Amino acid sequence: MEVVRSDRGIEKLAPLQGQMIQRTRRIQVWFVRVCSSILVWACLFQIVSVGELWHPRLLTGLAGFTKMSVRVEDSLPSSPPSLVPARNYTSNGFLKVSCNGGLNQMRAAICDMVTIARLLNLTLVVPELDKTSFWADHSNFEDIFDVRHFIDSLRDEVRIIKRLPKRFSGRYQYQPLIMPPVSWSNEKYYLQQILPLFNKHRVIHFNKTDARLVNNGIPIELQRLRCRVNFQALKFTHEIEALGNKLVRIIQEKGSYVALHLRYEMDMLAFSGCTHGCTEEEAEELKRLRYAFPRWREKEIVSEERRSQGLCPLTPEETALILQALGFVNTTQIYIASGEIFGSEWRLAALRSAFPRIVKKEMLLGPEDLRLFRNHSSQMAALDFMVSVASNIFIPTYDGNMARVVEGHRRYLGFRKTIQLDRKRLVELLDLHQNGTLSWDKFTVAVRLAHERRMGQPAHRRIIANKPKEEDYFYANPQECFCESTSCDDLLGPGNTTIVEPEPDPDMPPKLGLT
Repeated sequence: MEVVRSDRGIEKLAPLQGQMIQRTRRIQVWFVRVCSSILVWACLFQIVSVGELWHPRLLTGLAGFTKMSVRVEDSLPSSPPSLVPARNYTSNGFLKVSCNGGLNQMRAAICDMVTIARLLNLTLVVPELDKTSFWADHSNFEDIFDVRHFIDSLRDEVRIIKRLPKRFSGRYQYQPLIMPPVSWSNEKYYLQQILPLFNKHRVIHFNKTDARLVNNGIPIELQRLRCRVNFQALKFTHEIEALGNKLVRIIQEKGSYVALHLRYEMDMLAFSGCTHGCTEEEAEELKRLRYAFPRWREKEIVSEERRSQGLCPLTPEETALILQALGFVNTTQIYIASGEIFGSEWRLAALRSAFPRIVKKEMLLGPEDLRLFRNHSSQMAALDFMVSVASNIFIPTYDGNMARVVEGHRRYLGFRKTIQLDRKRLVELLDLHQNGTLSWDKFTVAVRLAHERRMGQPAHRRIIANKPKEEDYFYANPQECFCESTSCDDLLGPGNTTIVEPEPDPDMPPKLGLT
């Protein structure tokens, strides 16, 4: 009986085993088909991608079908653009540079150093950024700029490498020639005095780079190369650009805005010796700071003399009066593009009272957004730079490096309105108004008249023979880069005062009250 039962059990299990085997085979067939399909689609996608990269018109219909079938998110990185052909030349040596100053001073210097490397047929090492200045920012080039884009986008002009070859390192007892080139030098200086030095020293290290190339008098090809580096090759890192664009969107959602570069910061006041509006204790603090930095100009400075010469940044209180005189209403949105204001928030009281819609990046972005940027002044300045370039109107209270470089960017992008405050004239008017000599109405008219032709209109860059330091700064008005022809007289002629303005906005006074 037990045997019979066993046979019957086997008879009952046999059909079940057959079903399981058939099901397993179906799963195996299904799995093979799925894997094959995935493999085919992957191969097809790769073929289309390669076809589009090398022959954009090849497989056009197939590419369209693939895009309909496979949804690729816009946020995914696209195929890298094809590289420009590398320039083939025999290098005369290696140029190493250490930039000095703040972000925009270093930015202009980098443009000059690329141009000098191109002129002398040198190999440029990716520039080192200043880490010893007042700001003590330890950011490297690649922390601020897209280094790969910088190298690749200029490969048809200059060979750029990330670091010197090992044979030129200190490990092999090699010592490069370290020197600062002469300020405001032309191509003759570099060709006749610097280039021969590379015959003896294969590597030269420029340890200062600010204002080492003249504004005028060099070939237009070199001038345009300076622009190419500035406007195309020096691209901020993805992290900086993403946060900067986010900041601009937040501000623009609230309407049009003025970017006010309020340069009333400790380093500028100490450097310039300007103490107008400060207490005695604050003035003494600024003086001690100036003495602590030996490179900061003369020691004994008469603040009021410098102010009367227009060499001091406007105070927040003076700025409030000037903005009101220019026609800005109290609903104007103002973005403060600067670091910590000297005297902290209480010094902004008068400005905030006149214009309640004052915003700063610290007010618009969360702590997590700024966490990686807070201790890096140059990276924070990059955010202010982006917001300033994108603003409807840009107003600097001092013509430092950021003010001038932003002005040049705005000219390059279509002569966007930039009000260049005439501080020498404004100080006179402010004193007359505040001592009761000049009424508010007359003060307003005088302020507006003083700035009718100081709003970023097309204009020729001022040239002063044998005084390059006193000329108009190239990066504030790179006129050679505004048109394709060798002469821009049609655009920059004396009768042309065209102003390219943003669309009218009800919150902005038309033409800032200027007639």
